[in-house]
Amino acid sequence: MSKIYDKWPEMAKNAYNQNLDQIEFSNVDHIVFAGMGGSGAIGDIFSSILSKENIHVCVTKGYLLPKTVDANTLVITTSVSGDTVETLTVLDSAKKLGCKIVAFTSGGKMEKYCNENKIDVKKISQVHSPRASTVGYLYSMLNILAPILPLKKNDINESIDSLEKLKNLISSDNLNQNNTSLELAKWLSDIPIIYYPAGLEATAIRFKNSLQENCKMHVIAEDVLEACHNGVVAWETPSNVKPILLKGKDDYIKTKERWEILQEYFNENKIDYKEICSVDGHILTKIISMIYLLDYTTIYRAVMSQIDPSPVNSISWFKHKI
Repeated sequence: MSKIYDKWPEMAKNAYNQNLDQIEFSNVDHIVFAGMGGSGAIGDIFSSILSKENIHVCVTKGYLLPKTVDANTLVITTSVSGDTVETLTVLDSAKKLGCKIVAFTSGGKMEKYCNENKIDVKKISQVHSPRASTVGYLYSMLNILAPILPLKKNDINESIDSLEKLKNLISSDNLNQNNTSLELAKWLSDIPIIYYPAGLEATAIRFKNSLQENCKMHVIAEDVLEACHNGVVAWETPSNVKPILLKGKDDYIKTKERWEILQEYFNENKIDYKEICSVDGHILTKIISMIYLLDYTTIYRAVMSQIDPSPVNSISWFKHKI
C-alpha cells in the first residue's frame, strides 16, 4: 500500500491529463454526490470545492436521495467497486425520477446497469483498493466535471505540485524525524478524536475512515465549534482519548479564536494533543495535501501496530450479509 501512496502525485497528474470526455449538462441547479466509504469521501471533497458557489450541493451516503431532487438535479454516483448496494439503489432512484446522471466506477453492477439504461458511465480503474484509488478517481473526476466546477487549471496543478513536494517529506523513502506522517503515527494510540473546522470536514472524515480501515482503530470526529458546546465536557474525566486538531490556514476568524481557547484548555489541563495545519493555497490543495499526509500516517501506524492495512475483513463480512 505504501508504494501505491508513493505514486499518488504521479497518479494525480496522469489522471487529470487524460483525454477524457467532459460532461455536458445544462439547467442544473442541484448536485447530489452519492457514494459510501472512500467513494463517499470523494463526494465530501467536491462538496467543499463547491461550498461557496450559488448551487445546492448534497452528499448522500445511504439508500435515499434528498426529497428536493428533480429533472434539474445532477446526480453523480461513485462506486469504485461498482457493487455498492446503497449507491446502486440511489442510481436506480435517480433514473426513475428523471434526474441527470453521471456514474463513476471501475465496473461491476454499476457499469452493467448504466450500459443497460443508457446512462453516462465513466470507467476508472481501481488501484489496490478503493481508498488507495482516491487520487486517481478524484483527478479523473476533476477533469470530467470541469464544466461545472469553479476551478482553473492552475488550481489543479497547484494541488498536484503540493502532493509532489509532500511526497519528498512523508514517503516510505524518507523514514526519519522530518517525516511528519511518521512522527504523528508514533504519537497515535488508544482512541483518536479529530477536531476539524467546517472547511476541512472532508479531510477529517477521510482521516477517520482511513484510521478505521488501515489501523483497525476506534475513532471520533467532531466539528470544533459544535464540540465546544458539548464534547469538551468529556475532558473533565480521565480518558485514553487522544485529540488531534486539523487547522486550516484560512479558517474563519471566530474558528481561529476557538482553536486558541481549546488549546489553552488542553494546556491548562495537561491534555496532550497534536495539531496539523493545512498548507497554503486553494481549498483543493489544502484538502488533498492533508489527506495525503494523514493517510500515510495511518499506514505507518498500522505497520507499527503489526497490522496489515490492506484487508478489511469485517467490511467483507457485512457486505456478504447485505
